[in-house]
Formats: sequence, structure tokens, C-alpha cells
Amino acid sequence: MSSERAKPRILVVDDDAALQRLVATLLERAEMEPLQALNASEAAAILRTPPLPALVILDMMLPEISGIEFLKQMRSRNVYDDLPVVILSALADPTQIREGLDAGADRYLTKPYLANNLIRTVNEILKTGRVRRDGNN
Repeated sequence: MSSERAKPRILVVDDDAALQRLVATLLERAEMEPLQALNASEAAAILRTPPLPALVILDMMLPEISGIEFLKQMRSRNVYDDLPVVILSALADPTQIREGLDAGADRYLTKPYLANNLIRTVNEILKTGRVRRDGNN
């Protein structure tokens, strides 16, 4: 059963429970283990419990604090430096996309999304890890 332990754990943070279940199902079909949080508090609790997930899929519009604020809080802590984040949001304005990427997201996908595009993006990032946007490439 070593293949069970090898499944990458993906944290899905979205307050839309139906969408969260859909994303979790897609991840399970792609041999990944979804972790689910409905808000930033739940997500923070999961992140504080080792081991860290391999990747976070984050909605921008969350209750309590926005996804962008949560992302900024994550990026302010060194422990999360190597944790990739994919924003999955209905907010598709170029300014919002730039804000998400500037805050430290690795990719920004807009809803509605194509399931295979989401899984392809997750797989690419799991292979390559985070790509720094600090101009030192």
C-alpha cells in the first residue's frame, strides 16, 4: 500500500461546498488526496498540522478574510515558501489576476474551468514546484 502514501495531498479552500466536492472528486480520480477547507481559518488549521499539503487550490472570495489576504499571510511565513498555490476564482478581471500572482500565487485559473485543465495545471506544478517571480530567473 505504499502507493496510498505516495498520493499528493491537495488542500482545496473554497466556501462553495458543491464546487469543493467537485474539485475533490476530480483530484481523487487523478490519484490525489484532497483536503478541504471552507474558509481561511479551516485552511490555516490544516496547514499547521504536518505534513504540509503538496499544493493549495484557493478561491479568492472567502468569508472572514479574502483569498488574497490569506495568500499574503501564507507568503509572509517562510514555512510556506515552497508551497505552490493555484487560485481558482470567478474573478477574471486582469487586475485581480495580477494581484493574485503578485501576492504569490503560482497560477490563476478562472471559473468556470475545464476539469482537465485544472488537473493538468496541478500536475505541472507538482512536477516543477514553485517558480519564483523575483526577476532572478
